[in-house]
Amino acid sequence: MNTIPLDYEILRLIWWALLGILLMGFAVMGGNDLGVGALLPFVARNDEERRVVINIVGPTWEGNQVWLVLGGGAIFAAWPALYAVSFSGFYLAMITILLALILRPVAFKFRGKMKDPTWRSTWDWALFIGGFVPALIFGVAVGNVLLGVPFDLDATLRASYTGNFFGLLRPFALLSGLLSVSMLVAHGAAVIALRTDGKVADRARLYGRAAALASILLFAVGGLWVSMMNGYAVTSVQDALGPSNPLYKTVSLVSGGWLSNYANHPWMIAAPVLGFVGSLLAFVGLSGRASKTALLGTTIAIVGIIATAGLSLFPFLLPSSIDPAASLTVWDASSSHLTLFIMLIATIVFLPIVLLYTGFVFRVMRGTVTPTSLGRNPNAY
Repeated sequence: MNTIPLDYEILRLIWWALLGILLMGFAVMGGNDLGVGALLPFVARNDEERRVVINIVGPTWEGNQVWLVLGGGAIFAAWPALYAVSFSGFYLAMITILLALILRPVAFKFRGKMKDPTWRSTWDWALFIGGFVPALIFGVAVGNVLLGVPFDLDATLRASYTGNFFGLLRPFALLSGLLSVSMLVAHGAAVIALRTDGKVADRARLYGRAAALASILLFAVGGLWVSMMNGYAVTSVQDALGPSNPLYKTVSLVSGGWLSNYANHPWMIAAPVLGFVGSLLAFVGLSGRASKTALLGTTIAIVGIIATAGLSLFPFLLPSSIDPAASLTVWDASSSHLTLFIMLIATIVFLPIVLLYTGFVFRVMRGTVTPTSLGRNPNAY
């Protein structure tokens, strides 16, 4: 007799939503670190200015990585098939992201060890790479998911990936990567404008306005592109309470298929609307020196753009371009009923703790960073 109080279908939906929330959390929290790093060489023109920008994110960037770890952990535990296929198929892309991210702690620690301008400039560009490259590749990965990933499954559900790293660099995927960069650069610019003053803040507003406009344009072009490309549709009855076996269904390609969810559920249009409205709000806020408004706008834009991708794909998690029937969906790629329930209990306990200490740290670290404040802080970078 089943003693688990939540249906398997409900738990699968909850974990699909939680995965989206964790990805949004990383994009918002970790995204400001990536955006600030990508802007560092451009908004700060001398060593003093660069120290100011670095110390905006220096005290909090490590804590923001919790969202990335939680997202990866959720994929591993709740969606093992997705973890197996995506982390093996995107292996070189993942390694590239990790190598870029590793540059950040090294740069934070080593930059201040010598006063030589060349030494410090080298680590400043390392921080730029650590911000720009992950932002780009994360977006490229999402673009490839919408296009379909070249993998198939044998009778024992072993996955075979037939693609390569350069095969990921398709035009639509690169457009998605540029959208990711632009929305995170706008987010980083809003953070810099809020936490600094003077010329650094003015330059951040300038770059942030350009990034916000680029986000609007790229999001619009990407939406039009998606409306013309083939999407995936499950053409057999899929049991939401059934076992996790992707081979129990049939799938077909449908022109404009990624828009079908919006036709069937009109409320979903709220997601792309938030993407556009948030980017526009960010542009207005950065133009009018309303930095809090700009930061609110970039946050809304990130949530809206990520939600648009997730809602468009539903119920697919990872479509297969060479064997559509092997595509992974919410209903056939999850862990067991009991596993999802135990993980949900753990999440209910620990996620509020993460939110509480994150809020506490950001409250303590709030305020404007200036050369004077750095002089009073012996722990500054």
